[in-house]
Amino acid sequence: MNNEKKILLGITSGIAIYKVVDLCSRLVKAGYEIEIIMTENATKMISPLVFETISRGKVHTDMFHSGHHEEVEHIEMARRADLFLIAPTTVNTLAKIANGIGDNLLTSTVLAYDKTVMLALSANTKMIENPATIENINKLQDRNFEFINSKSGMLACNNIGNGRLAEPEEIFERVEDYFVEKDLKGKNIIVTAGPTREDVDPVRYITNRSSGKMGFAIAKKAFQRGANVTLIHGDCKVSPPYGPENIRINYNHELKSEIEKRFDDADCLIMAAAPCDFRVEKYSENKIKTKNNLILNLVENEDILKYFGEKKKEQMVIGFAAETFDLHENALKKLESKNCDYIIANDVSSSTSGFDVDDNKVSIISREDTIDMPLMPKIQVADEILDLI
Repeated sequence: MNNEKKILLGITSGIAIYKVVDLCSRLVKAGYEIEIIMTENATKMISPLVFETISRGKVHTDMFHSGHHEEVEHIEMARRADLFLIAPTTVNTLAKIANGIGDNLLTSTVLAYDKTVMLALSANTKMIENPATIENINKLQDRNFEFINSKSGMLACNNIGNGRLAEPEEIFERVEDYFVEKDLKGKNIIVTAGPTREDVDPVRYITNRSSGKMGFAIAKKAFQRGANVTLIHGDCKVSPPYGPENIRINYNHELKSEIEKRFDDADCLIMAAAPCDFRVEKYSENKIKTKNNLILNLVENEDILKYFGEKKKEQMVIGFAAETFDLHENALKKLESKNCDYIIANDVSSSTSGFDVDDNKVSIISREDTIDMPLMPKIQVADEILDLI
């Protein structure tokens, strides 16, 4: 939880303001304390009452409101906030900020703020691409403002182009990233996730139950902690996290090839993927017709983890062992036979951890030690693994 972190959320009058309702809810549920400033035009699009209800706090709208003025609001709000996020940021507000104009409560507070301001852009394509807007973006980037760039898609004007506000989950992830210590900055980390498959015929294939959740959690946390992350994954049941380079594969040979391209420059390879251990001896070019007692002859695939364990020089290689019995004994054998630095072992016969659930109970095994971890969310397991680096 992030109860100690205070976010000042600025809301302007972009049509994408409806997305900020979802964003605000995500931030509150994650434990952030939210204080909100809405521009006058923004209040004409969504009532401040909506945001007051969701944020469980006050929404500020007018520098010159009637009532008590025990504090200079734009100064005190700037002092309290750990992060100033403006979403959506219209090109009008962008221009004011770039040129030091403080003609409303929001822009005046930006002038008084001396930490990071994060701007989530949203506007019509022609307005985004206007030379004046581009100049203002460049000017603010030079002043270390952070941008959450707009996306391409269908706009409110019924045109397709750049200008859509980033989705609430992406903006939320950027906020989460901001508050994580960047102790892996400069590290190049390859993370693999999910299953691979091997085709039987044009319509059938063999695979395994890996959901990809563990690998995705590792990639997400590594990126948040400042690493340069490449996520190579199969067909997973969850969406990949925002931030890391995202490479989708299907087959073992594709997984090996994508790792190979990057391995020499990597500091660490974390093999959370579950490569298909077997393939059919003979692939059928045509669909196999239904018949009784079909027998498929399987042969072993190349051991990708062993290949890179034997190839490594300065790289750290971390493998996974999904076992159903003799967990520690089998994991130690895997550690030695595949020349890994660590093996993350878990009992996948349990219904509460392992495949396709959000929690995991692992043992971190090296040649010197074995650490048995309690059951915890996979996102916390990811941090424990990354601490090894």
